[in-house]
Formats: sequence, C-alpha cells, structure tokens
Amino acid sequence: MRLRPLVLIITLGLGVLAAPLAAEAQQGGRVYRIGLLGVASGSDVPGLAALRQGLRDLGYEEGRNLVIEYRWAEGKYDRLPGLAAELVRLNVDVLVTYGTPGALAAKQATTTIPVVVAIIGDAVAAGVVASLARPGGNITGTQFHFPEIMAKRIEVLRDTMPRLARVAALINPANPAVRPALKAMEETARSLKVELQQMEARGPEDFDRAFTASVQRRSEALIVVDDPMLRSQRRTIAQLAAKGRLPSIGDWEYAADGGLLAYGVNRPAVWPRAAVFIDKILKGAKPGDLPFEQVDRFQLVINYQTARALGFTLPRSILLRADQVIQ
Repeated sequence: MRLRPLVLIITLGLGVLAAPLAAEAQQGGRVYRIGLLGVASGSDVPGLAALRQGLRDLGYEEGRNLVIEYRWAEGKYDRLPGLAAELVRLNVDVLVTYGTPGALAAKQATTTIPVVVAIIGDAVAAGVVASLARPGGNITGTQFHFPEIMAKRIEVLRDTMPRLARVAALINPANPAVRPALKAMEETARSLKVELQQMEARGPEDFDRAFTASVQRRSEALIVVDDPMLRSQRRTIAQLAAKGRLPSIGDWEYAADGGLLAYGVNRPAVWPRAAVFIDKILKGAKPGDLPFEQVDRFQLVINYQTARALGFTLPRSILLRADQVIQ
C-alpha cells in the first residue's frame, strides 16, 4: 500500500475573505478568529488540512464565520516568540500551535488567550502544564510519550538489524524536548549494547556536515528524532540516508518519503482533536478544565522499495508487525 502525500491548500488572502466576513458580521453572526502559530511551514504540516476539515465538520468555515491568522517560523525557533506576540496583539479567540517550541512560545506570549496544542511530545516534562489531568491556566491539547517513542525506535532498529552496534541520532539541539528524549534513548541503547551517536542539525544547512560525521564515526543506522524542522525535511534526510547506505527510521510519514522505517504517531489522525478543543473553548469551556489527551496508538511503516534499494533483507518478524508496507 502506498501512502499518499497530503496536499495542503492554505488560503492566506485575507483580502478575499473581507467581503463575506463583513456581510456575516452585518447579519449579526459571530466571526471567530483563530491564530495558528506554525513552527515549520504550512506545506510541511501534515495535519493542517485535517484540522481545517475538523473545524468545518463542527460548523466553522473560513470565509463565513471563521478567520485563521497564520504565522510561520519556517523552522527558525527564535522567531516563535515574536510571531506568538503578533497573534496575541490580534486578540485571537484561540491560539493553536504544535510541538514543544511552539507550545512554549505560546505559553510565554499569553496567560489569558486560550491555547490549544495540537500535538506535543510531553507537555509536563516541557513545562507547558503542571498536570495532564488538570492543566489549569490557559493551555490544553494532545500529547504522546515522546521519550519512550524515540527509545522504541532503537528497539525497532535492533530488531531489524540484530547485529547493530552503532546508531546515529539526528537531533535539532534548538528543540528543548530533545534532552529528555536523548536520556531515554541512551538508557535503551546501553541496555541493548548499542552505541548512540548524536548528529546535530539546526537547519538543512547542517545536514551535509552531520552526515559526513556519521560516515567518519562508522554509523550503521540512523534515527531521526522528532522535531518540526526535521520533519519538514523528511525527503532530504531520507535521500541523504540512502546515499550513505544507512537504514533509517523516523516519524509516521518518514517511510513514505523514502526512509526505510517509520514508527510513531499518525499526526493527521490526531489534528482533528484540536478542532474539538477549539469548539469546546469557543462554546465557553475553560482550557484549564480540559484534560490533555494522550495518544496511545503508534504505527510501524516499512518502505519495501527502500529496503530493496539498500540491498537490505527485512526480518519476517518485522514485516509481520508492520501496520503498513509500502511496496
């Protein structure tokens, strides 16, 4: 089965929306304004189309009773505080973001405007909320067990490559969620007697240097540690891994973009939950009273084409465990 890439159609021309929104306002209907704080770029957020569809399903439609103000950091995390402040100044009804960098920027920008975090690795460990069951404050959303999933990727690689001795972890050190993830990964690597080698990249300009280092250190496989910037560069990373003959594993869509393996959260399936949170808040619920939801379903995807290109034989046990195999 092939995974089809999501096509995201983002309407940014607010001038086009002005006439119908003005007409709606004249008729007495409420027009809601949502601020979307994007950590990467619009074309690189696989769940954005699902969020907008989820809002439409609940009766919110851009051009009729909804305006979405988009701000994109393009993977430059130092831009997030300023972009979050812009959205706060617009006095949006709800601020939506994703990932630890986006959530922390939103938390810093406002304590009064409701914030919905569409997906985050570990909201408590990141300091976004004190409790999942009782978030308090103005933030709620959905999280998954980020450190555990990153550690699980080592196990999946080891099951795929029983003689694995050295694995490189590609990380973005600008993302504060990396620290607890690396700790969990190091513990798992030690237990499996695998050497974990860190490769750092704050942007695509660092990829060549990082992969050159992996060759010098004789890395045998690659783990792409979840990060919005790195996710936006999945295809490039998969191509570099293939060029270096490195079996690699990344997030749910990584295999569809050419990586050998993917293990993680089906993000497009999670994003519609953000629409549900938004709807509840617009109808009067307080975000601090809405418990964080936790994703407990993770998927293993295998790209059989990549395995053949690498001359790599996949164990039958891994094939049987896969939720999807891309032929």
